[in-house]
Amino acid sequence: MIIAIANQKGGVGKTTTAVNLAHGLVLRGKKVLLADFDPQGQCATILGLKPESGVFNLLVAELPPREVVRSTDRSNLYVILGDKRTATAQTVLIVQRSPISFTRHKLDPIAASDGYDYILLDTSPSVGELQEQALWASDRVLIPCATDYLATDGVFSIVSTLKKLESESTWPGKVLGVLPTFYDEVTRESKATFNDLSSRFGEWLLPPVHRATVLRECAVEGKTIFELDRHNRAAREYAHLVDIILAAG
Repeated sequence: MIIAIANQKGGVGKTTTAVNLAHGLVLRGKKVLLADFDPQGQCATILGLKPESGVFNLLVAELPPREVVRSTDRSNLYVILGDKRTATAQTVLIVQRSPISFTRHKLDPIAASDGYDYILLDTSPSVGELQEQALWASDRVLIPCATDYLATDGVFSIVSTLKKLESESTWPGKVLGVLPTFYDEVTRESKATFNDLSSRFGEWLLPPVHRATVLRECAVEGKTIFELDRHNRAAREYAHLVDIILAAG
């Protein structure tokens, strides 16, 4: 299963979710490939690695998978990293008028040859060709959404993009769910936003991930939440998200 983690609004915990979900699936015995389609290249940072032009090399330089896929020091967790050249890849795809299926056709042979159970795509918050290709390549889309003011705008934008891909490009995938992040039941804003999300996206709304200082510390330490503090509430919440993913097939 290919899962895109996407929101057209930054600062919603998208990369944090992608990395911790990937490691959580690995800890449940799955083989996972995490591909960073965001030019910020922050998946590498959270995993304690150096950003590199993996996505660019896969899509533009067309290097074979063995030259772009990297192992990590977590068994069965592999990565295709990103950096600023990922933005160049988007420009090239536009100039070349690459079909919407281009990225999916690059990922399918990797999945088939290396036996991955899941491929997770961390996408850029900006709207563009590369994000749309990553969305079209996915079987499911997970939408993290911070529980703060105007947070629902990013969700509506992604849903609108998915509807366009469905109607114009016959995208066959589905929305996996909307994941509330940075939730804090003490603040009115957070509770109000959560209630708003519930009323607007009730059938898609997933259990929230609470605001936690330890999640910021993970990036500094180059570790996932399961490595830094597996007994933390945030770790339990991401573990529950893993349960939901596994149940989805």
